[in-house]
Amino acid sequence: MERSATLAAIGPPARGRWRLYAQLTKPRVVALMMFTVLVGMLLATPTAPPWSVLLFGTLGVGLVAGGAAALNHLVDRRIDALMARTRARPLPRGVLGGLQVLLFAAALAMAGVAVLWWFTNPLCALLTLASLVGYAGIYSVLLKHSTPQNIVIGGAAGAAPPLLGWVAVTGQVDPGAWLLFLIILVWTPPHFWALAIHRREDYAKADVPMLPVTHGVAFTQRRILQYTVVLVAITVLPWLIGMSGWIYLAGALLLGAGYLQQAHALLRDSGQAMPAFRFSIAYLFGLFAALLADHYLLA
Repeated sequence: MERSATLAAIGPPARGRWRLYAQLTKPRVVALMMFTVLVGMLLATPTAPPWSVLLFGTLGVGLVAGGAAALNHLVDRRIDALMARTRARPLPRGVLGGLQVLLFAAALAMAGVAVLWWFTNPLCALLTLASLVGYAGIYSVLLKHSTPQNIVIGGAAGAAPPLLGWVAVTGQVDPGAWLLFLIILVWTPPHFWALAIHRREDYAKADVPMLPVTHGVAFTQRRILQYTVVLVAITVLPWLIGMSGWIYLAGALLLGAGYLQQAHALLRDSGQAMPAFRFSIAYLFGLFAALLADHYLLA
């Protein structure tokens, strides 16, 4: 403890400090979120949105998402120190202090909200701020430690980015935006539960009531398959309501078949948890890419 406190007080060398702060923002997660923000913007209008909205809308949401991720690091620093996957993060290692992380997160979040307020619209800024509160506050502080349904309920914050992109362009929440939100909301539990199966011993050690810890691996495997079936059905809705055409439908069905295969393989063998987790990320990227390709190729 004394060594960690000393390291945090001194701080890392300036040359490597930016990498530590970048790590706090969960850049891979935020990159996928920013892609869905961009897709939400481009789908919101039949013509190209203004470049300023595309640029600053994506930047603003990305900044707030990075701030929320940093706050999550701060809230989870105790359990992160107990888990193999997270014990090398800056806070458990003691190379950054809590106040440093708090100020960094606040600066990112405030900058992001300001960018959205001035370059998109107030509704987008306020909804983005609400998603930060939902993720860093309601999910990280309350739900994560109180219920095995934490990711089902808390997933709403992570599902917001395409809706926020849509609102950045239109200034209102339309049915298409809600449908994009719904897709990610239903995608989140099977995506995260696969990781939770792989890391169930870590979660048990940290006393986090993830579904594989509280209900067992077999129960979670069945839930993943059930949610995947529902997800594949929901992804047909953009085609059914005329939001997209045959290019998207073909892509959604092919990707859905692949995801169902992964979920079925995981049902038979818990050792397939990480392949299923990795595929889920590629699945979401491919699905939103198909939406985007369909929107412009069939325009």
